[in-house]
Amino acid sequence: MPRTATRVEAVHDSFTIERNYRASPEKVYQAFKDPDIKRRWYAEGPGFIVDSYSLDFRVGGQETGAFRVDNPDFRSDEIRNDTYYFDTVEEARIVYGYSMSNAGTPFSASLSTILFERDDTGGTKLTFHEQVTFFERADGVKMRETGTRQLLEQLAKELGEPSETFDRGADA
Repeated sequence: MPRTATRVEAVHDSFTIERNYRASPEKVYQAFKDPDIKRRWYAEGPGFIVDSYSLDFRVGGQETGAFRVDNPDFRSDEIRNDTYYFDTVEEARIVYGYSMSNAGTPFSASLSTILFERDDTGGTKLTFHEQVTFFERADGVKMRETGTRQLLEQLAKELGEPSETFDRGADA
């Protein structure tokens, strides 16, 4: 069934987040690559009901997830994330595209690049850059960046580090 709207919108935006982790690039990269580890920090969390999740981490592979939010402040219909991996360089780079939909209606499409660099302490400087197109009734770049920062905080917890002190926005 084709989408109809009185006014067609497509808002283009981007953001960059830099964040340091005490863990090595090998360990941080593994947290993106291993399906069990990634599911814990990426798909699960308080108030999230995971309906499905799968990860085929390789060039040409896909990652899919469907979840609902059920907490006192917000309840949602099914939100879907469908990802396609374009490029992976072990412990150095991941490039992927993904779309998000709510109750079957797409609301954004993105191209993301994650870089992993060893810092002076042997830890990891992670640089996350996303270019996104939002469709009608979409969340917008501020909400998307906030959500991404929350995911990177969940990653820090998965890695066992108190990394909120290491969080540096692109403007910092």
